[in-house]
Order: sequence, then C-alpha cells, then structure tokens
Amino acid sequence: MGSIADAANKEVNGTASEKRPAVIFVLGGPGSGKGTQCAYIVDHFGCTHLSAGDLLRAEIKSGSENGTMIQNMIKEGKIVPSEVTIKLLQKAIQENGNDKFLIDGFPRNEENRAAFEKVTGIEPKFVLFFDCPEEEMERRLLGRNQGREDDNIETIRKRFKVFLESSLPVIQYYEAKGKVRKIHAAKPIEDVFQEVKAVFSPEAEKVEA
Repeated sequence: MGSIADAANKEVNGTASEKRPAVIFVLGGPGSGKGTQCAYIVDHFGCTHLSAGDLLRAEIKSGSENGTMIQNMIKEGKIVPSEVTIKLLQKAIQENGNDKFLIDGFPRNEENRAAFEKVTGIEPKFVLFFDCPEEEMERRLLGRNQGREDDNIETIRKRFKVFLESSLPVIQYYEAKGKVRKIHAAKPIEDVFQEVKAVFSPEAEKVEA
C-alpha cells in the first residue's frame, strides 16, 4: 500500500532518502538503565541497538590512534569529538541491514545533535529519556562491578556533571519540538519497561510502516 507514491518520492528525493533509517535517540544519565531497556525494546520491537559508548570502547580496544585519544578523554570524564562518534555510528548504520535504530547515549550535547543531523540528514522520530535520580544512578554504577575503568566514584560524579551541563539542553531542544518521551527510570526493570511499552507501541507501528 502506497508503494507507487513511495517510489515516486524516491525518484524526486534521490538517493539521499533511499537509506534514511528511523532513529530513536535514547538518553539518560549514567546508570539510568538505558542499555537494559534497549535490549528489551530490541526483543519486542525489532530495532537495532547502537550504543555510542560500546562503539567508542570497541575503537579503544582496536588499539588505533583514534582509540587512544578516546580512552584519554573518557578517563578525564570529557566528551569525545562529535565527528569521531558520528563516523562510528554512520558506519554501524550503513553496515546493518535494518532500518530502525535505537541510538543509546548520543547526542551528548547540542553540538553532537546539530552535527548528527547535518552530517546524516536524519532527525530522530523521538527521544526516549530515562529520568533517574542521581543517588540511584550512583548506587547502580558502583554495584554493577563490570570492571570498567570509568566506574569509580570520582569519574562517576564527573559524568553526572557532564550529563547535566551538556545533555539536558539536547533534551530541552527536542522537548520544544514535542519529541521527548520521559520514562521514570528509578523503578524496577519490569515496571520501567511497562512504561516504555506504553510510550513505544504506538510509535512502533509508525516506525514499521
């Protein structure tokens, strides 16, 4: 249904629209449960989960010069340059056959956001924002014991500060456009996902259409 119109649109808009996937940004402070909930969303709604943090850590493990620079910035609690993360995200999207993506932990700031939209030509369908109190996020991060070198109390608190200063303006930008879906993330995992499903299900039909 609508395939003739779709084909006509592709002819008019050219190649730029042919590979323009549906993107949902997933934002929340460190330890807000984004990764856990993304895994649930993937299972229920068939999206591909791209974690900006995982892509950056994979680059660090590769031992490249780029990876060393990323590692040093993360240790200092700084934000990695937009072009570095966007290139990693673009590569992951292009190499994946899916057309529905959850991008977790990005954009981290307004410059990230503007650069992503300019470089990719993609504006998110909506932003899933996991709102969680700082005390709860700190408790989770210190308790998860994954052996990550950025899970110590000093770095955790730096990351909270960076999130508040840099990421909240991104959320406010999309909120003004009516694109933010806020989730109360301090509850147990299953309860949080019930809230996610309630927000996500009507959107899932649009994403799949």
